[in-house]
Amino acid sequence: MSYDISTLTIEEKIDALGKLKAKIADLELYEKDLKNALIDDIGSGSVDGKTFRCSISTSKRETLDMEAVRAHLSPQFIRAHTKVSESPVVRISARK
Repeated sequence: MSYDISTLTIEEKIDALGKLKAKIADLELYEKDLKNALIDDIGSGSVDGKTFRCSISTSKRETLDMEAVRAHLSPQFIRAHTKVSESPVVRISARK
């Protein structure tokens, strides 16, 4: 889906992004609540809704404890193997 934002002013773009981010935050909280409720209700396995199927399973994931790794490496080693890049950052906050 594409939106035509070419006619919006800068202020309208800023406000639209702020409103969108607020909606996304609400939707993510709703999603988390629904997932937790389904885990409580189903446990594991698959259940069909009228339109969608929900499958719940358990998976294992290995992660590297970077804090522990850094504790064993010298600051020089870390600096020598650290990549730095620039990218634009857009922050939106409510006006007071």
